[in-house]
Amino acid sequence: MKALVTGGLGLIGHHVVQKLVNDHKIAVSIYDNLTNYNGAVSMKEVGYLLGERMKPILALPPNMISTNYLHKDINDKKFIDSSMAFTRPDIVFHLASPPRQKVVGLDPGGNSNTMIGGLLNMLEMSVKYGVKRFVYISSSMVYGDFEDNVTEDAVCNPQGEYGIMKLAGEWLVKDYCRKYGLEYTIIRPSAVYGPLDVSDRVISKFLLTAMGNGVLHVNGENETLDFTYVEDAAEGMVLAGLSPNAVNKTYNITKSHSKTLLAAANLAVELAGKGSVEVREKDADFPSRGALDITAARKDFGFDPKIDIEEGFAKYYEWLKNSVYWDSKAIQKFAK
Repeated sequence: MKALVTGGLGLIGHHVVQKLVNDHKIAVSIYDNLTNYNGAVSMKEVGYLLGERMKPILALPPNMISTNYLHKDINDKKFIDSSMAFTRPDIVFHLASPPRQKVVGLDPGGNSNTMIGGLLNMLEMSVKYGVKRFVYISSSMVYGDFEDNVTEDAVCNPQGEYGIMKLAGEWLVKDYCRKYGLEYTIIRPSAVYGPLDVSDRVISKFLLTAMGNGVLHVNGENETLDFTYVEDAAEGMVLAGLSPNAVNKTYNITKSHSKTLLAAANLAVELAGKGSVEVREKDADFPSRGALDITAARKDFGFDPKIDIEEGFAKYYEWLKNSVYWDSKAIQKFAK
């Protein structure tokens, strides 16, 4: 079997690539446009992270990995056509996307080219070149406001361009199944974090700000997230994509345990041994979210996330402490 991973050098994507090769002996090709997310993070930081993410990938057996398609854009239909004609993947893991609402909000029109136009290009070429299954990475943001134990059949009421376009992507994937018989699996992750993440994410901000003895801003005392460690998220995506039980189904892939943002901020301060926490009003532009129910994923392909927030934060904190990029000068500048 051969796989194609779009966004294969992203935080989650590079873990998906490694698991496909190491755990399942599947040859992988990677698409990645090496973006800095519309300037949300510096090119210097992106360059460092991409270099670090490349290291374990380049250590994979060379006959099992192809990085020939970097600096390429899934909006380029001619490129996708020629590359897929050569690689002929059996399964596509489609992770190429801006990571969250803030990034999409910086350029909604431009990001729609990736989230909708690029997705359509990938679907068209998947049909043309006989892809057996298309694994679409959506988001828990499609649900809008929700409390704990939300299941995949819950009514979706997304807020903001990111969640709306993710849900539109789900419907496009399903429609290509209807029209052409392209098998799909849809994945809805939540609040994924871990080493090699960009600094412009809530957990990254909490930890780096605490390490710089700064003030951690919590938007809403009772707001919660279903924080999911990156290796658990990648494991669930791979298991779902390869399972015969997951054909034409949608799955929550999370830790399935909500934690308040305030508790997360306090944990970051505790790990760093410094920093302080300031609680603000809830951000009206973001939905309130709880824990997602993962019963279906447990039943259909044995998904069993291992890393709780205390262990996950500690792992991420240790990586930041030992990072070449995040030296004391960079941390102090970040925390101001």
